[in-house]
Amino acid sequence: MRRGIAAGVAVALVCAAMLTGAFGVLLESALRAHGSADRYERAVAVVAASQRVEVVKDDQTDARPLVERARVPVSVADRVRTAPGVTEVVADVSLPVVTADGAVRTGRGWDATALTEVELRAGRAPRAEHEVAVDSGSGRAVGDTVRLQAGGRAPEPYRVSGLVADGSGAGSDVWFGQHTAQVLSGRPEHADALVVLGTKETSAQTLRAAAPGLVVATGSGRGDVENPEVAAARLDLIGVCASIGGVALLVVLLIVTGLLDTSVRDRTRELAVLRAIGATPRQVRRVIVRETLKVAVPASLLGGLLSLGLGTLLHRFMAEQEVLPQGLGLALGPFPAVGALALTVLTAVGSAWLAARRVSRIRPAQAVSETSAEPTRLPRWRVITGLVLLVVGLASAATAFAFGGQVATAAMGGLVLSLIWAAALLGPSIARGGIVILSPVMRLLFPVPGRLATDTATAAAVRLASVITPIALALSFGASQLFVQTTAVNATRTQAAAGLHADQVLVSNGPGVPRAMYRAVERTAGPGTVTAVKRTTVVMSVAAQLQSLPTQGVKGALSNLDPGVKAGLLKGLRGNTVALSSNVASAAKVGSTVSLWLGDGTVIRPEVVAVYDRGQGFGDVLLPHDVVAAHVTDAAHDDYLLVKGTADLRPVLDRFPGTRATSAGQYSAALTEKARQQALPGLLAVAAISLFTLIGVVTTLAVATASRRRELALLRLIGATRGQVLAMLRLETCLVLGTGTAVGSLVAAVTLLTFGGAVTGLSALSVSPSVCAAVLGTVFLSGTAAVMLPARRLLRRRKSPRIT
Repeated sequence: MRRGIAAGVAVALVCAAMLTGAFGVLLESALRAHGSADRYERAVAVVAASQRVEVVKDDQTDARPLVERARVPVSVADRVRTAPGVTEVVADVSLPVVTADGAVRTGRGWDATALTEVELRAGRAPRAEHEVAVDSGSGRAVGDTVRLQAGGRAPEPYRVSGLVADGSGAGSDVWFGQHTAQVLSGRPEHADALVVLGTKETSAQTLRAAAPGLVVATGSGRGDVENPEVAAARLDLIGVCASIGGVALLVVLLIVTGLLDTSVRDRTRELAVLRAIGATPRQVRRVIVRETLKVAVPASLLGGLLSLGLGTLLHRFMAEQEVLPQGLGLALGPFPAVGALALTVLTAVGSAWLAARRVSRIRPAQAVSETSAEPTRLPRWRVITGLVLLVVGLASAATAFAFGGQVATAAMGGLVLSLIWAAALLGPSIARGGIVILSPVMRLLFPVPGRLATDTATAAAVRLASVITPIALALSFGASQLFVQTTAVNATRTQAAAGLHADQVLVSNGPGVPRAMYRAVERTAGPGTVTAVKRTTVVMSVAAQLQSLPTQGVKGALSNLDPGVKAGLLKGLRGNTVALSSNVASAAKVGSTVSLWLGDGTVIRPEVVAVYDRGQGFGDVLLPHDVVAAHVTDAAHDDYLLVKGTADLRPVLDRFPGTRATSAGQYSAALTEKARQQALPGLLAVAAISLFTLIGVVTTLAVATASRRRELALLRLIGATRGQVLAMLRLETCLVLGTGTAVGSLVAAVTLLTFGGAVTGLSALSVSPSVCAAVLGTVFLSGTAAVMLPARRLLRRRKSPRIT
């Protein structure tokens, strides 16, 4: 392998190892990370409800995390106390509390002081309903009165019965009497978890026998119970990394295969001579694989080491953008680097072996003649496979249009890759088609260099195909995935703006709008003017897979929102009923029943009373407010209130600290920003894979140009001037880039039109012309530079050009 080509291959392999290893770092963090057991550190075990939904079908388990905390009956504590070695069982209860100045604190039951380093410095523990203990550094004294907003009530006065010093650093906690905390939490007979204190004799097995159907967490599992959002994020991050990592691996395989194919073709003459002098096909393949290993192993090792740093940066960025919860820390080990090294080396070796098959299998008598020209026909297997993948891609698009919703979203996954692999396999035919279309224009505008460009391109269609494929991949994958994300965000904005008919939207800077505020606003604005909305996530089986679906519980004046009902009536949304968006209601009709797992895992089977179109703006599921509120972590607060009319609500807002009024337009903009934040992991993946693909494009073009030294020298020898050869290369580059751009744009267009037509609606398509121009400009400029820089070096003026 020549030095320049080896350097290009090494660069591509370093980037490939970095890309796969970086996603491996995130995957390892998801697999190994646990929430920190801070308050539960002294516990020998924690008894809690399961925070996931599991369905076993055909010996396969499908699972989804629960975003709301599943509660434990306090009565279970009596049975747990009878287990050997148990000294105490604490019913841990927490709830949000808002102070008079709008600051948010955490309220807890006094029994939980046994779990932390809380020391009573003055006064006594709270006992009565309106007594609290606060931190001794808060500036309060025993007997003072503080106004607190808790349990969804309006702010009420509480007497400071005691002052505490919290050695754990949680000095902002507010301590209520145990019974009071359980009442304010909204579910007085339940606790967040039962924390077991005991001795070495305490057995997890006996605890499980005492609490059947519940989870007994020990060791690092205690942190997952204390921080359920970490466990939920872990499961989602595993799925995201696995899917994105799979796409990245396929992209790496496609890029590296084309690059090594170009490298092997550069050595066709040398390898054919080896065959002519008696080398066996196996020996030729060994030569190629051995030389590939010499480049692949050090390059992959370097890329694997660098991937640890890249993965760390990705994790930090996602944590800073609050895509990952604070408790999901970075778990950095050698496995991502080792895995990236192994995958990249195996990919390189496999690609080199495939690229060497044609040369190694030719007959010795044909070896010399084989070097004079490239094959003009594609192997039958390649044509058949390419056509099959083309049919699969088009069938995915048809399936998405036919079924829509989540089925369409699932079908989108294979659409782009199927079409790109079809384009890769049918690349020479596509290259010849591009030449046929563009050659008349080139010959007309640039007679000599245009003819040279089209003639050389026609004779080397197979070589051009290995260059066109990464260009098409870069544009199709990057553009389609980027604009799918922007289209989804735009659909959220437009649907929310079109469906919110309220004149005012009341929101909170804290945990939410207190439940008592609903009645207060209704008394001021008038009956039939207020809608309360509580957000959650439910789990539902869609297209034979469990899906976590955004959900809203609503009550009051439903005229304030219009989700675009296309079947049934929204006013029937009461009791055991549900309204579904058309994205998830493909198999559910009005009047049928569906199975839903609510936020805490409770199963219900409500009747479908309506199907609506604006699922991006209002969530895929609408439920009665009381059904949602009974099964969420914070039942005392709503997410927002919709108010019809322009009544002066300032007196009400002044009564409830931290609340404010905004317009429907401003609230829609806030939803759009939240949707952008949720799409951040996908955008990061798109950016990383697209950057690698662009590097692959540049490297492949540079390697392909460097491998043409004999051809360029021959053109100079037969009379072509240096300027004519450079002009030929520019035109040939335009032909290659133009064909690749056309193929990539076509695949991206099919993907976007399918997504728009089947999921969001074509009117929601969001394609930025400036971003398109920037992407095309980047591809053309980098591609042209990758060709012209090595070409100018090869065409340095010499007295007598030599063929080497």
